[in-house]
Amino acid sequence: MELLGEGERPAGAVADIIGAAFGISQPAVSQHLKVLREAGLVTVRAEGTRRFYGADLDGLAVVRAWLERFADGFAGPLDALETELARGKRERRLADRPARERRRGAA
Repeated sequence: MELLGEGERPAGAVADIIGAAFGISQPAVSQHLKVLREAGLVTVRAEGTRRFYGADLDGLAVVRAWLERFADGFAGPLDALETELARGKRERRLADRPARERRRGAA
């Protein structure tokens, strides 16, 4: 998907890049492209015997809308986690303060 987000590419080029980077065979890449096409996430355009794949922005918009339903569900717990982390830092800083003050007084 990352490659196709940069623009339309021939299936062979996608297979070459993915194969070199991850050791995935050309038939496996073709199967992945087929699944992505059937899921509506990529488009395919035939030009002679070559197939050019690109990201399907409409399909990705559907995925984005679906994912946004979960974003609010994570916001509260993440805010609470941030608060707890800040509280922990503050408590460590306060606990460490007397030791620092003792060292200053001894100097």
